[in-house]
Amino acid sequence: MKILIAEDDLNIRLGLTDLLEAEGYSCLEAANGDQAWALFEQHRPDLVLLDIMMPGQDGYSLCRRIRQQDQQLPVIFISAKSEEIDQVLGLELGADDYIKKPFGSREVVARIRAVTRRCLARRMQPAEDDSFQMADLRVLPAQLRAERSGSRIDLSLRDMQILQLLHRNPGRVLSRDELFDECWGRHYLPSSRTLDQHISKLRKAVELDPRNPAIIVTVHGVGYRYDG
Repeated sequence: MKILIAEDDLNIRLGLTDLLEAEGYSCLEAANGDQAWALFEQHRPDLVLLDIMMPGQDGYSLCRRIRQQDQQLPVIFISAKSEEIDQVLGLELGADDYIKKPFGSREVVARIRAVTRRCLARRMQPAEDDSFQMADLRVLPAQLRAERSGSRIDLSLRDMQILQLLHRNPGRVLSRDELFDECWGRHYLPSSRTLDQHISKLRKAVELDPRNPAIIVTVHGVGYRYDG
């Protein structure tokens, strides 16, 4: 999924990009409203994060223009304007959420995941079910979640991409390069440490015993496998 980040503060923009790319999103960056509109028209992102006070077009104007072309596209305002009237105006213009600066990374990730779930659910046909089973774990891609014995496990977009890839290839060893290409993108510069850390974190979430995994099995010197 592509996210357009329209934010004139370089540090905040880069921080959001790093945070969301770690989650598995592809990010487009705009330093002002005019750049944001050009990127929107060129790439048609799946979600837009809008600062309100930007050079050129402000966030309110951009939201109006986006809504004229797409009523369903998720839009989230991220702004230092914290008065209730500012939030009300943003929501009345059609925004899906409003995050106040300064914000914590967990808050941003939680809100992005919530909007992503709604976006994925809208894309599915009413009778369509893309869930699948891995050992005793029920994986629900459209919800970015998994379930085990009634307990719910929240997952990132990249977590889900890894599980889906393993599930589609039962019994086959997936190399590190293949995992990077499919779940990080071919533009990503591979790092064994990045992959190992992510797999370790994912195991803690989905395995009953992360030290003796049944879902994500290490094949030393090669990659990872799901035995099915």
